[in-house]
Amino acid sequence: MKEFWEEHFIDKQEMWGFEPARSALITRDYFKENCVRNLLIPGIGYGRNAQVFKQIGIDVTGIEISQTAIDLARKHDGSEMVIHHGSVTEMPFDTIQYDGIFCHALIHLLNSKERAALIAGCYDQLIQGGLMVFTTITQEAHTYGQGKYISKDRYGMFGGVTMFFYDRETIQEEFGRYGLIEVTEVNENYPFYLIKCKK
Repeated sequence: MKEFWEEHFIDKQEMWGFEPARSALITRDYFKENCVRNLLIPGIGYGRNAQVFKQIGIDVTGIEISQTAIDLARKHDGSEMVIHHGSVTEMPFDTIQYDGIFCHALIHLLNSKERAALIAGCYDQLIQGGLMVFTTITQEAHTYGQGKYISKDRYGMFGGVTMFFYDRETIQEEFGRYGLIEVTEVNENYPFYLIKCKK
């Protein structure tokens, strides 16, 4: 996984542009309403979704597996934002408890053991009453069932990416004991679920 993303960021640089994801804008408003002051973004990439939170005064910390992506974030942001270099499956990288966690379009790239570790790791780093929001691809995506079959609802595609496609039942199974409060749908470049949990 590390080599894959490093090569992609070296080759494609700011591959998603600089416009924030719709999910980031929705989550920004949700966090603002709930007075989130410090935020952890696992899989921060080059920081395109971090800016909308920073603009409303939220202190952002990131985790990113690609050093090239971290370098791009530093180039564009120019700040001293803390970005831990490593895999989200190796959390925690610090002892800070966060008011909020936003994890966009990452969890579906992991296997079941890694997904469980990420959810638990994020939940552990929330303050009591803290909020975490995950977004993930749904089985409504046109790519569902395509590519190389790996395991139930998981397929290899796009030259090396393995994707797990969620339904509401799987969300309940994986997030149910972590304060799951709401699941909504949001259209990005694919249909996504926006999953809200509260500790």
